[in-house]
Amino acid sequence: MNSGVWILGGYQSDFARNLHREGADFAVLTAEVVRETLTAAKVPGAAVGVVHVGNAFGEMFASQGHLGAMPATVEDQLWDVPAARHEAACASGSIAVLAAIADLRAGNYDCALVLGLELEKTVPGDTAARHLGAAAWTGQEGTEATFMWPHMFSRIADEYDRRYGLDDQHLDAISALNHANAKANPNAQTRDWTLGADNPVVEGRIRRLDCSQMTDGGAGVVLVTDGYLREHPDTRPLARIDGWGHRTVGLGLQQKLDRSAADPYVLPHVRQAVLDAFGRARVTLDDVDGFEVHDCFTPSEYLAIDHIGLTGPGESWKAIENGKIEIGGTLPINPSGGLIGGGHPVGATGVRMLLDAAKQVSGTAGDYQVDGATTFGTLNFGGSTATTVSFVVSQGLSCR
Repeated sequence: MNSGVWILGGYQSDFARNLHREGADFAVLTAEVVRETLTAAKVPGAAVGVVHVGNAFGEMFASQGHLGAMPATVEDQLWDVPAARHEAACASGSIAVLAAIADLRAGNYDCALVLGLELEKTVPGDTAARHLGAAAWTGQEGTEATFMWPHMFSRIADEYDRRYGLDDQHLDAISALNHANAKANPNAQTRDWTLGADNPVVEGRIRRLDCSQMTDGGAGVVLVTDGYLREHPDTRPLARIDGWGHRTVGLGLQQKLDRSAADPYVLPHVRQAVLDAFGRARVTLDDVDGFEVHDCFTPSEYLAIDHIGLTGPGESWKAIENGKIEIGGTLPINPSGGLIGGGHPVGATGVRMLLDAAKQVSGTAGDYQVDGATTFGTLNFGGSTATTVSFVVSQGLSCR
């Protein structure tokens, strides 16, 4: 990257909260995330040059659109500050980050506030699942499914099984690990859950414990340029964004599977997004100390393992069996608990992932810290990976 972009600080709300029951709306959530993000970054609102908001389903869950204007609605210092909302299903937060990076690198501003916000507990679970299905190819796929996204990721698991073989015990192990990691995360949705033996089928081969959560919550980061750091010599950023990858393909899952029929990777554009991030960061997987990946369902993490290159195509089970993805292993994956253990407020997930990666390389992840982490990656999917974004962050060297 020609000019550095730094993560100055950030905030994640408690994903275990039910904001709807509390009587909180998008204004309340946005006010909390804005206030606490600016406090964590030690930046006054008046210093923010631009705001980017990730949100996927505001209209459906809360009859609230135009969320780019919500920060100014609840924070006087952001009145008159340019802002925009970004939607890319579960990758909405990462797209908001990319827009902020572009603004900063173009020299338009030297300080950007990025927010990810979502409310999902305003409606019954079945209704929520139908709302989320809008991120698929409406009317063209999943029409036979009761629950769209468990159905879609069950199909991905079936494709792995067809090509390479897939034992469901490896999916169970992913679920168990992410729920266990979440116990150490004070913001994780399932941190206090006691999981029983009951694990009913939801759709296809997806069971309840294979699924991420319906979540209310938000996350925010403040991003700044090299120039900002030079002008504020006492500022100590958490991390530098060294590289990014962003690939977009068609909505339809079958489109993707048909196009990859002769490729060793089930979804090669996902692999390319990761390689793009590595290339821009000038690293290889051997340089990376861990990853936050998009485990909306256990097959999506199974997919992530081989697509980031930890194993050969179709061999993710090897990294699961030998403990490579555990904290203390070769490449810890989702030390935060991920989406399954940590929670998944859709528009906030990409921002939360980036913040957790920054915490890891700055040694501020607390009880789920990966010892000695200096470089960390993220891999965020929207829909059936129609939008895929990957980031690489590091400790960097402050530009003074």
